[in-house]
Amino acid sequence: MKQNIIAQFTRHFGCQPEHVIRSPGRVNLIGEHTDYNDGFVLPMAIEPATVMAIRPRDDRMIRIISEDFEEESIIDLAHMIKDSQGGWSEYIKGMAWAIQQELGVTLQGFDAFEASNVPIGAGLSSSASFELAIGKALSLSSELPWDAVQYARLAQLDENQWVGVNCGIMDQLICATGKQDHAVLIDCEDLSIDPVPLPEGVKVVILDTSTRRGLVDSKYNERRSACEHAAQHFNVAALRAVTQDQLERSQAVLGERVYRRAKHVVTENDRVLAAAKAMRANDAKQLGQLMNASHASLDQDFEVTNDALNMVVDIAQNTPGCLGARMTGAGFGGCAVALVADEAVEHFVAHVSDTYADKMQLEPKIYVTSATDGCAEI
Repeated sequence: MKQNIIAQFTRHFGCQPEHVIRSPGRVNLIGEHTDYNDGFVLPMAIEPATVMAIRPRDDRMIRIISEDFEEESIIDLAHMIKDSQGGWSEYIKGMAWAIQQELGVTLQGFDAFEASNVPIGAGLSSSASFELAIGKALSLSSELPWDAVQYARLAQLDENQWVGVNCGIMDQLICATGKQDHAVLIDCEDLSIDPVPLPEGVKVVILDTSTRRGLVDSKYNERRSACEHAAQHFNVAALRAVTQDQLERSQAVLGERVYRRAKHVVTENDRVLAAAKAMRANDAKQLGQLMNASHASLDQDFEVTNDALNMVVDIAQNTPGCLGARMTGAGFGGCAVALVADEAVEHFVAHVSDTYADKMQLEPKIYVTSATDGCAEI
């Protein structure tokens, strides 16, 4: 992919790029909707990625050609105006805005050609992958020091305040700080990271249901509001500080809907810590059981699955060799993730693909992936 991107850049701009950046997508093994509640998550960076070839410019213009969107965007960093219609170039403008506002610097522009094989809207963080690639490009073109955690925060600011999605920090942080052959336990309260080795003898398999959701238009913000309401009841900054015992005692006061939303977050935090412990003990079976329990909670308490997600998870969980499976990402469509024994992967992929297609009349896309490093120049 790198050589193709270089060739495309050279064809469009008539010169060689100076830098090539790879920014991965991510899959979350466990810990969903806990990040914006200051909780714990356990994602890993994956092989699908945004790859961008760039050449710094002497002025403040960005000219970027996207293979994915089959169009060119030209942005003047000195005169950026938010487009109410949205679009992929808003992520570029938002990243530049966040860097200039938070770091107090004047950015230089660049020419770029980008392509990505992170599926859009599948819950694998295509937007965070793109945001970090843009952040890395701006740091290189403007000769700014690269701090992965800092740029993850800036990418979140881009998404929250420019694009308008009230997301947490997990996606950007794992895209920035991923480690090969490891998932990363992230404490979303202080953003500390702790790489955790993947169990031996298993593969991570991503199951794309071929159904899509738009975060801005979905009920994501409603779920976040319910969590904030519950935290306010307990007079804490976030649900991270609430125990299961406290929650149970307040069930009647909170009301059934808010209680169930909070119940998912509180129990999911416990599952994430148990999963990291199981991984350190090389206990793939326990990790799989925790993934199954996570999906049940996301379905019944947080209510962010859909028919396609429930179907593909049910098929996966009942296929020989699968240790556990759950939806991953914000939900309402997109992907599930499964933990599968090495020797069973080939049969698992074929069986899940055929069975899901037969039952749902949709062709799934299935990826067997390893854990990779985060955003970096390659």
